[in-house]
Amino acid sequence: MTRDEASGARGVDPQQLWLGPTGPRRGRRPAFSREAITVAAVALADAEGLDAVTMRRVASQVGAGVMSLYSYAPDKETLLELMVDHVSGELPTTDAPTGDWRADLKTIAHLQRALMLRHPWLPGALSTRRTLGPNTLAFLERALAALRPAGLDGAANLEIFAQLTAFVAGHVAYEIAQAAAAQSPDRAAAEARYLAAVAADGHHPELAEALSSPGRPLTPEATFTRFLGRLIDGLDTDE
Repeated sequence: MTRDEASGARGVDPQQLWLGPTGPRRGRRPAFSREAITVAAVALADAEGLDAVTMRRVASQVGAGVMSLYSYAPDKETLLELMVDHVSGELPTTDAPTGDWRADLKTIAHLQRALMLRHPWLPGALSTRRTLGPNTLAFLERALAALRPAGLDGAANLEIFAQLTAFVAGHVAYEIAQAAAAQSPDRAAAEARYLAAVAADGHHPELAEALSSPGRPLTPEATFTRFLGRLIDGLDTDE
């Protein structure tokens, strides 16, 4: 078992990660910091994807020996937690709620989508993260304040925020995949021909009717806004 595997099996201790010291406790003052390590890891992930983020690659980016990084981030799981919270610091947290909780939730979702599109690795990372760092907690605080007028209890509000974040992450992952597929016009044309043939075979009347319906705006922004509206406007506050 490697060092990363052994540490990952134990999991990240959030109290130690977020409330403990941010650098080595002994030795001479290093030429880099946990912040620099995190920034380098984020830059790698933005440019090449999450698989490119290894302790060795990050160490080379900050000009450090790979073993020295373990004093700041003992494994990739911990580094990922640091990366997620770092980019979460880009989310604004000081805007006061308007009192219209549905509108405020939609604003929050659009902010999350923009963040995830800037950092395409983020939707995948969110599915495995386990802790809430200070930046994430600050944005959660904003969301919970926005939800107060809904009159739900705290547990329900936490569930709604988790549901919203999961929706945005899933939708952005789909957006990114669709954008990649659009780079191949032949593939898109082949899929359209296939669906037209299936709709015309007489065995899929519901699909045929759906495909014959008037189209809606298909820009990524319009599609996201439409889907988001269905989600938030359909939330039941009577439970």
